[in-house]
Amino acid sequence: MPKSSTDRPTAPETVWLASGRHTGPAPQQALREHLRELKDSERIQDFLEKENAETPDGHVFEARWFVDDDVTVRARLATDGREHVDGERHWTLAAEAERPWDSAWPSPAALLWPERSDFSWDRDAAAGLRLQDINPLPKDDAVLRRLIKDSARHSWSINVVVHEAMTPDVEGRLPLARLLPPALRHRVVEHRATPEQFHAVNWALGDLGTSVPRGGAVILSGTPSRVGFDEQAFRVRSVFLDGTEPTELLDKVLEFAALPWPLPDDAAAAVTSLREDWSLLTLEEELAHARTLVASYSEALDAMTKSRDLYREATELAHAALAEMAEYRDAASAVRGSAPGQDKHPLTKTFQRVTDSLLSRRAPRVEAHLQEARQSEERAREASG
Repeated sequence: MPKSSTDRPTAPETVWLASGRHTGPAPQQALREHLRELKDSERIQDFLEKENAETPDGHVFEARWFVDDDVTVRARLATDGREHVDGERHWTLAAEAERPWDSAWPSPAALLWPERSDFSWDRDAAAGLRLQDINPLPKDDAVLRRLIKDSARHSWSINVVVHEAMTPDVEGRLPLARLLPPALRHRVVEHRATPEQFHAVNWALGDLGTSVPRGGAVILSGTPSRVGFDEQAFRVRSVFLDGTEPTELLDKVLEFAALPWPLPDDAAAAVTSLREDWSLLTLEEELAHARTLVASYSEALDAMTKSRDLYREATELAHAALAEMAEYRDAASAVRGSAPGQDKHPLTKTFQRVTDSLLSRRAPRVEAHLQEARQSEERAREASG
């Protein structure tokens, strides 16, 4: 059973996430060459490439750079080595800064991927739609419905559906992404419905419990829905596609992006991998890591030493108790050896009195040794556990 929004951790304010498809050849080679150029030009501090243990032939690229001069950003871009539909390869990118993410900072995707016409990486993972361009909705109603559903259920991006009241001119066909802050330009998918698709797109949106006003726009809630999302609050009645800035729609996108985002399972896994599988350490971080290892080894050795000493103490006490018990049993056997009713020699009677006295003194000592041995053994178990 899928988790509800309230059961999921929300995206940390310090984290930037994106997921997409690469449609060109050899994405790893493109990334490798571009990252070398970035390092040589000092746009990034350093990078590291390693195999992606999660997918065959996949690769992971880690990179570190600064924003605002002194804020460190760490990013992990993972590519899938397997080819999907039409040779596409999926990628995920998780980046984290030392303070809450500022939308004015550069997009990690735009930084790490090469901005060249022969490499096409800027497509959303859910349906393969462009992240920096307008995506006209399909003419076939069934295909349109499936695309809207896939985008709403599987996309990490912010999906905006815009209905054209009338066919726009060149100025009206400019994408919304160009007007967004840099950090949002690769996290928004803009769907466009033509004037005659008004009923078809609302038929598709009805499955999601929403609709787009004629000549307006609506932002889809996503799955899981963002915390505090109100469908009515993220509908825009009119979007003028005449080249003027759609201020209300832009404000709604920024407001939506600021809502807490309950992470889908794959997005949560990307954040975990970024934090727990990070390998690109600075010299200071390597030294701190080494000190931590030394401290943990020292603690383990100390615990083993204490455990060894406690077990030795327990063994010695157990041997002492066994010796006392053997002496106790030998004395008892000597007493029981006399036949009942038989007159005993005075020396035998004297020996019996001495033996009885010995037994009365030794029995508590044996019990004390056994008790002490049991306690020592218990302490040894706790120290080793």
